[in-house]
Amino acid sequence: MARKVKWGILSTAGIAKRRVIPAMKQCEIAEIAAISSRSLESAKAAAAEFSIPKAYGSYEELLRDPEIEVVYNPMPNHLHAEWTIRAASAGKHVLCEKPIALNAAEARKIREAREKYGVKIGEAFMVSTHPQWLRTKELVQSGRIGKLRSAAGHFSYFNADPKNVRNSVEYGGGALLDIGCYPVKTTRMVFAEEPLRVSACIERDPKFKTDRLTSAILEYPSGQCIFTVSTQAVYYQKMQFFGTERRIDVEIPFNAPTDSPTRIFIDDGSQLYGGASQIVESFPICNQFTIQGDLVSKAVLENKEVPNPVEDAICNMAVLDALFRSAESGKWEVPERL
Repeated sequence: MARKVKWGILSTAGIAKRRVIPAMKQCEIAEIAAISSRSLESAKAAAAEFSIPKAYGSYEELLRDPEIEVVYNPMPNHLHAEWTIRAASAGKHVLCEKPIALNAAEARKIREAREKYGVKIGEAFMVSTHPQWLRTKELVQSGRIGKLRSAAGHFSYFNADPKNVRNSVEYGGGALLDIGCYPVKTTRMVFAEEPLRVSACIERDPKFKTDRLTSAILEYPSGQCIFTVSTQAVYYQKMQFFGTERRIDVEIPFNAPTDSPTRIFIDDGSQLYGGASQIVESFPICNQFTIQGDLVSKAVLENKEVPNPVEDAICNMAVLDALFRSAESGKWEVPERL
């Protein structure tokens, strides 16, 4: 049996405590060996809660720990690039929460750090390794739905808390960076192409100045994607892929449940409302954060590429950059290339 790779958690951020740490406790080849915070008390509390051996009262202390091989960075968006680069400079591999940076320029600096320090760095798009997405990609690329022509998505939740980092422009908040990155990532993955040009419409919160409602069009070589994301709308998520012969619906595409099977629906369109024309594929209960942790650990052990490497992150950030530019210019914008 392979040895376990030792991980350090950089901060006690909510996503780390709610989702990532509990999931990674179930990993086969990943072990959380330390956690850090700006407050030693906070770090010790989290360490006690999750039975983590070591707690540090500063991020720098964790990065100096010679036992730590991989650092997970769940900090607010504006700190992703800085602390990912700091971790790399300390010789640590890094899994950084999405979005990996505030823009593609920052993501390119992360790539420079990866090359300079000889470490592995990945963006934590856990959805891309979930079985439902692997199967969706396989079905589309094998021609099961004919030629893929269109993708449509929606992702929203309601959060008007002025103290929440998602409502802070300075912290990289707003709908597009927080959740708009998902339909961009998944359609790039399923189309297996990069958008040629993009267009966006953004409505900003009058107080927070963050984008609270964003709609986008991505023009791919093979077809188009449309999506809407919002931080102030009813909680909902859906992704659909339309081919010349069939349609695939991913039922719960992004926050896949960990206590029930996930499903995708394949419909040939012979009945307007589905039913008998619909095939359902179900996937066993799993945790995409557990899968992610083990795959990154395996990449470290076998010296292979991590899921969602920096190159992919740069491409994703370039599309998000172009969408922001489009909302300002009122014109189609072309994403920058690698």
